[in-house]
Amino acid sequence: MGTKKILQHVAIIMDGNGRWAKKQGLSRIAGHTKGAETVKTIVKTAIKNKIQYLTLFAFSTENWNRPENEIKGLMNLLVERMHSEREEFTSRGIKLRILGDLSKFPKHIQEMINKLQEETAQNSTLVLNIALNYGGRCEIVRAAREISRQVLDGKITLDHIDEKLFSRFLYTNDIPDPDLLIRTSGELRISNFLLWQLAYTELYFTPVLWPDFDETEFEKALADYYSRERRFGKISEQIQHDE
Repeated sequence: MGTKKILQHVAIIMDGNGRWAKKQGLSRIAGHTKGAETVKTIVKTAIKNKIQYLTLFAFSTENWNRPENEIKGLMNLLVERMHSEREEFTSRGIKLRILGDLSKFPKHIQEMINKLQEETAQNSTLVLNIALNYGGRCEIVRAAREISRQVLDGKITLDHIDEKLFSRFLYTNDIPDPDLLIRTSGELRISNFLLWQLAYTELYFTPVLWPDFDETEFEKALADYYSRERRFGKISEQIQHDE
């Protein structure tokens, strides 16, 4: 199997819930609720396509600036979904992993999330990474601080610091970098998401709003990925020779 055929990890910026709701004459929370249903579809499709890691950008560090009633609605939706999907995670072998700083969330939400991570820790069909209170720059600064602390404590020397070591201090320390990033709703930016990890990731942008991003649209993105050649700094002839 050639380099261009490997697809272990898909990351998705789930964008467009609010615009979808506005088009339907519904509240923004109704859009987020519909978007949560799309998550179920995409998780099932990922498993069907034997994807090992699926990372979803659910709530950024900047999202705290949204209206208070929307944030409250999102918290309620998060709690509801974590409860309702518990059996699904077990039956489908889904391992839940949170990327981000949970300390800003209410204590009962932190406890619920941590319990679900513990309960699913041994599952191996799919690792579902949910980015909550996540920001790429914050993640990099956090890693730099921890490395600096270990240097001061004498656990690491400056000569030991390289890309491999730095990656160990990220939320994704034992996860391969995304092969494919999908962003829905037509926005053409990565919005402070996985800034370190996306260095060689293939990017796929679609105008489809997240609540309308179904199995067909997901598999269209996967097919686009498989049509590409991933060179990682090499030239085409080298890639063809490797295959």
